[in-house]
Amino acid sequence: MPLIAIWLSSVQLTLSYLILSTLKGIPYKQLTVGVPKEIFENEKRVALSPAGVQALIKQGFNVVVESGAGEASKFSDDHYREVGAKIQGTKEVLASDVIVKVRAPMHNPALGVHEADLFKTAPTLISFIYPAQNPDLLKKLAEKRTTVLAMDQVPRVTIAQGYDALSSMANIAGYKAVVLAANHFGRFFTGQITAAGKVPPAKVLIIGGGVAGLASAGAAKSMGAVVRGFDTRAAALEQFKSLGAEPLEVDIKESGEGQGGYAKEMSKEFIEAEMKLFAKQCQDVDIIITTALIPGKKAPVLFKKDMIESMKEGSVVVDLAAEAGGNIETTKPGELYVHKGVTHIGYTDLPSRMATQASTLYSNNIIKLLKAISPDKENFYFDPKDQFDYGTLDHVIRGTVVMKDGKVIFPAPPPNNIPQGAPVKPKTVAELEAEKAATITPFRKTMTSASVYTTGLASMLGLGIVSPNNAFTQMVTTFGLAGIVGYHTVWGVTPALHSPLMSVTNAISGLTAVGGLVLMGGTYFPENAPQSLAVLSAFISSVNIAGGFLVTQRMLDMFKRPTDPPEYNYLYLLPGGVFVGGYAAALSGGYSIEQMMYLGSGLCCVGALAGLSTQGTARLGNALGMIGVAGGLAATLGGLKPSPELLAQMSGAMALGGTIGLTIAKRIQITDLPQLVAAFHSLVGLAAVLTCVAEYMIEYPHFATDPAANLTKIVAYLGTYIGGVTFSGSLIAYGKLQGILNSAPLLLPGRHALNAGLLAASFGGMIPYMIDPSYTTGITCLGSVSALSAIMGVTLTAAIGGADMPVVITVLNSYSGWALCAEGFLLNNNLLTIVGALIGSSGAILSYIMCVVRSHLVKIKSKFIKKIFCIVPSFKKKKSG
Repeated sequence: MPLIAIWLSSVQLTLSYLILSTLKGIPYKQLTVGVPKEIFENEKRVALSPAGVQALIKQGFNVVVESGAGEASKFSDDHYREVGAKIQGTKEVLASDVIVKVRAPMHNPALGVHEADLFKTAPTLISFIYPAQNPDLLKKLAEKRTTVLAMDQVPRVTIAQGYDALSSMANIAGYKAVVLAANHFGRFFTGQITAAGKVPPAKVLIIGGGVAGLASAGAAKSMGAVVRGFDTRAAALEQFKSLGAEPLEVDIKESGEGQGGYAKEMSKEFIEAEMKLFAKQCQDVDIIITTALIPGKKAPVLFKKDMIESMKEGSVVVDLAAEAGGNIETTKPGELYVHKGVTHIGYTDLPSRMATQASTLYSNNIIKLLKAISPDKENFYFDPKDQFDYGTLDHVIRGTVVMKDGKVIFPAPPPNNIPQGAPVKPKTVAELEAEKAATITPFRKTMTSASVYTTGLASMLGLGIVSPNNAFTQMVTTFGLAGIVGYHTVWGVTPALHSPLMSVTNAISGLTAVGGLVLMGGTYFPENAPQSLAVLSAFISSVNIAGGFLVTQRMLDMFKRPTDPPEYNYLYLLPGGVFVGGYAAALSGGYSIEQMMYLGSGLCCVGALAGLSTQGTARLGNALGMIGVAGGLAATLGGLKPSPELLAQMSGAMALGGTIGLTIAKRIQITDLPQLVAAFHSLVGLAAVLTCVAEYMIEYPHFATDPAANLTKIVAYLGTYIGGVTFSGSLIAYGKLQGILNSAPLLLPGRHALNAGLLAASFGGMIPYMIDPSYTTGITCLGSVSALSAIMGVTLTAAIGGADMPVVITVLNSYSGWALCAEGFLLNNNLLTIVGALIGSSGAILSYIMCVVRSHLVKIKSKFIKKIFCIVPSFKKKKSG
């Protein structure tokens, strides 16, 4: 009878599962996620951190954790209980609906049974599996009709970066490798000159520019070592260079790009050349860290025994490929020993040696993967498809799921639309020498350079001839010089400060408030439509200014350490008070020094961007940005000399906007700060649109008699277009980063034709706009280009994956700079022209730098950066304000 009851229960469970599956998933509240304790020897990691458990419970799952599962990672049972998990035994946890593990299921010696035998029927397993190496394990899992998501099979594509557990663990391994090397090396990493003598810096050679290699390069460089990097892939060498390492190359040009983010096996000639390079480096460097792996094969041996024996005594080698056989012939996997005076570190469990960090990142990978593959708010469901496009969520699901209901579906079929790189034929040294001989002659090179400068200078003469007045020429001069300064300001920016730099430039671009202030009118309230648009522009710009600077400050606070010396940033109130207070005193004395105030504000904004390029001056940069914006706004109000009633309206709008911005920036979670920059930035675009439309409305009665009317109309039209793209594009970027929108690229059918049509319609609208002088036509065209540009911002940004949104935000920030320039030409305002050119040019360069770092330069440039330079600022002479 007991056997019959057990059989009936099993049948009932199976039928329930099948019925729920036909209903497109199982409710989260009916599923239990189990987190067992890892039993692999010396494994200290745990699959879910307490924060990860809390996220699953919030989503609706029930979570059970095996007692002691997180102890080695410094997560106690009480930590899990506090977030809502239940603590149970091994058998109960392994009988869960969804089991999450680090290591693949194995025989449990304490219970005398394989972990997979304790699974219930038709569970879901999420773990490292390595299916190609573990066919027996797959067979055992198939007996339980298991669905298996292998964390080691997550495709190496942009959309999957947040779920890529291999990269997370490789990042930790690369960092830990440097720490271990430093611990066993007998000298400082950094060079020093002391009273006791000179200490040379350590020389570190890193083989492989993947995640682990780049993590090692960054850690070694930050410790002061001289770092050299080698990889067969050109993109990886660029990344080494971006981290400050010296990229090493051989004379034979051969592409090492392989599938899945790994390097491919190279030709015999290339291998011979690189072995000669390595042999020479062994005699010079102190530390070697190797990371070279080829999927499905034994790790290539790159350092022979004689090479290692040629190294200086006291040297250290760390072989991160030890588990796959090792890149160093003398490596003993899993051991630390000394051979001929060279310390060998062949540990195969480096991530586990930083268990707390590794468990936290692995937990984040799992949580993000579950939310991505099953986005439904009520039911847990995902469907692996055999037909899918490269780089999509379907690609991620199909690649990750190696078994579905007990049926092995590994390996995944190749995706559609795989990006193909042109094959590069290996070249011999003789061929390379012939190419060098046939390169451009010095005469031709000099002639090309001279032709470029001739064209540029001739263009300057042409602008001078066609300029309507001297004010235009002066404004172009200001624009050109500010653009050059912006171009050179951010080249040396530290990668860690990309986000704070974006934030401070975004806050400074809130000077669109100046345009709103100039166009405001009425008494305590606006009296017509243009004035209403102007006050709205000033209000939303103030939200961006106040919130943007506070966001920058909070980002910089993330870099503070408890051991850092105290800061006295409040002392920067002294130059700010002298600048603004001194202007107020000069104004009350009858002096009109607005242009000098604009110059001072512009220089402060230059200092802000330059300051945010390095950690040591970042806080000074943020302070200078605040001083520059405050001075510019003060000079604008002083130049306008508004009535007390209008001043009250201006002050009220900006005070309300600033308060809202500060409140939002203060209350937002620290992890949401980057996307908040995008949200604030959308306000800049909207402010630009409102200011341009309001300016058109105000200036329209004078068009018939104004010789520069056409230039005014062109500026208003272009400013509206740029503002519309910036507004909607920033909102889409915010939605993707915040998780409100799907982070996957939205690849609409015929999207290229759609974008081309939107661009043509936007600029085609200038024809009736310029030909028909009627007010109705003008306003209609401006409204149309606002809508078209907003749609274009959506289509352009939606087609890019969430991982690339920081680059997109930087490009859009550059857009806002050009919009600010347009306002400067429109209002004849030096401050707006200086700051706009500064932000526009520096934003374009920062976008380029970030693209190089992310190895996506071609893709991003083709979609956005090339469009930046289609903006040609125009000019209308107007009373300076």
